[in-house]
Amino acid sequence: MSTVEWGVYSLCDHLIDPVLRAATTQGDRLRDIAQQASLAEEAGFHSFGVGEHHFSDYILPAPLILLAYAASSTATIRLGTSVTLLANQDPVRTAEELAVLDVLTDGRAEATFARGVSEATARAFGFSDFDEVRPRFEENLRLVLRLLSEDEVTWSGKHRTPLDKIRIQPRPVQSPRDAIWVGGGLSPISADLAAGLGLPLMLPSLFKWPVDYKDIVGRYRQHSADAGNVARVGFPTYLHVAETTQLARERFRARFEHYVAFARSNRTGFGRPMDFDALLKGPVACGSPAEVGERIAEINETLDLDRQMFMIDAGGMPHDIVADVIDLMGSRVLPEFPGS
Repeated sequence: MSTVEWGVYSLCDHLIDPVLRAATTQGDRLRDIAQQASLAEEAGFHSFGVGEHHFSDYILPAPLILLAYAASSTATIRLGTSVTLLANQDPVRTAEELAVLDVLTDGRAEATFARGVSEATARAFGFSDFDEVRPRFEENLRLVLRLLSEDEVTWSGKHRTPLDKIRIQPRPVQSPRDAIWVGGGLSPISADLAAGLGLPLMLPSLFKWPVDYKDIVGRYRQHSADAGNVARVGFPTYLHVAETTQLARERFRARFEHYVAFARSNRTGFGRPMDFDALLKGPVACGSPAEVGERIAEINETLDLDRQMFMIDAGGMPHDIVADVIDLMGSRVLPEFPGS
């Protein structure tokens, strides 16, 4: 089995715990999420990520701010967005902010850029025509890559004013192709863009099964090879591990079903059965350390992954249980894999 990078990520939902009937404050929830980065680092994880959402009970619209906060308590783990909605942002400002995080962390900053699928969010950020989101995303992505890699950029495009001899400061520590992923997998367009630009592809955090992405991943790998680029693929897995299967299911089921109901209310088109038992055969790993290890190995094998990210905190899961899961993954599950 090839070496896989393991990560922890959160989409930063702020939901009442359906088991304990308790909720944290928004401030405590965000601080708990940031602490996951240091817990994951201590447990031996490679990366930590947080996603961007707007106007909902996903309460993090500015992931780079939380990552900068987390950076002060970490030293080695890579810190990234999962995802940044790049079409909504000014690419010059985005490149500057990512460069600052990269310098502050000595080259540990990452971003997964995606176009976004919410028409309501796009309208709130000034789009009158949702069809304009994709071309603006692609233009912004190409410009961010240039700003981070070239010493001086002169540029013109369709969606913002031209640039004349712009040099962003500070200069990033990393090459942008070591720091930037493309988020996609629902259509071949984003996969083809990632392949052509030589960027890794991060699949969506939906409730589809890993096998549902095999055609897209195969296309991405082939187009990357045709372009002379190295292909890398990441996949997000919902996860809960405990000492016994019974305890894992008892702690996880109600909270995950709560999260699924919330996520379904925010978008449609998942395309697979959404009941708990069905999802255990798809994008979910839940059980004892041995069972979880077997399941994540199956997911990895299905897609030949380079990175597998784990969402542990969804649905109002208490922070102390999240910490226990991260620790158990680091001590009992990940050491069974090559290179961990």
